Amino acid sequence: MEAEKPPWRVLEFYSGIGGMRYSLEQTGFPCEIVEAFDINDCANDVYQHNFGHRPFQGNIQSISSDELDRYGANAWLMSPPCQPYTRQGLQRHSADARASSFIKIIELIPHLKQPPSILFVENVVGFEKSDTHEHLIEILTKAGFTLQEFILSPVQFGVPYSRPRYFCLAKRRPLCFQNSSIDGQLLTSPSTFLNKNSSVLATDGSFEFCQSLGNFLQAGVDGTGGVFAVPHHLIERWGPAMDVVFPSSKRCCCFTKSYYRYVKGTGSLLATLQPSDQDEPALRDLGLRYFTPKEVANLHSFPEDFDFPAHVSLRQRYALLGNSLSIAVVSPLLQYLFSDPL
Repeated sequence: MEAEKPPWRVLEFYSGIGGMRYSLEQTGFPCEIVEAFDINDCANDVYQHNFGHRPFQGNIQSISSDELDRYGANAWLMSPPCQPYTRQGLQRHSADARASSFIKIIELIPHLKQPPSILFVENVVGFEKSDTHEHLIEILTKAGFTLQEFILSPVQFGVPYSRPRYFCLAKRRPLCFQNSSIDGQLLTSPSTFLNKNSSVLATDGSFEFCQSLGNFLQAGVDGTGGVFAVPHHLIERWGPAMDVVFPSSKRCCCFTKSYYRYVKGTGSLLATLQPSDQDEPALRDLGLRYFTPKEVANLHSFPEDFDFPAHVSLRQRYALLGNSLSIAVVSPLLQYLFSDPL
């Protein structure tokens, strides 16, 4: 009888509100989170509230290779700051101070006595064109890693949510991928790694086969008043720039960390009314409201029991969710990454 394999020992860098950990738990692989790291106090409150463990909150730039070796971890999960690479930002890449901690950590890999066997990186589209990306690939290649890279969105997994992201999956030889024919390529379809018998819906990015937004909404929240209603003066000013969706819609735009603070370009707004006596009803008659934090978490595919501590404000909840990730995408990727070759 084959001996049972010991659990993977995992370091979770930039742990945020726990999206990566939830994704890993959904794979079903035996894994132990040896430590999580995040500098955001509020995010760590949420992580501790849901997992009973508070991430290390010090400056990870001060961590040495000896300290990393002492964790005895063989898998690293990383979702570093995206601001240096966003289209709306200055795109300073490695010159941006917010990129420095990630660069410092990956530069320690060649100096480790026990480098990770598996590494996973998530970031915004645009990271793959940065000098930070070039540096990452160079370090991993020289350290004996095989790489597979993807740009994927939740819509390709049946979730009506447009949030394309870059992913790097790396295995240190002699480990290898189940589908080694795609090593070194940048893929935009999940069909290259999903098992043929997978229940996950893999599409070409069309919303046609997505679920309706109504499946992700909270009951009893309307747009005719209350904290989530969009004020009429904002509708009058920004109406033409708003992305309006209905419960029957099969798409919505990416929610950013500025959602609820601003209405333009930060995410979709939900129409709770649909007058039948007008071909094109005025926006002010649609009962427009913001998606609630719970609904945004649902679209990120967080589990039903995910919750925020009571002291975390509404704006903080939106900001934390805007910096999080899609479990519907990350979990299948981790399933593929941690799987042994066939």
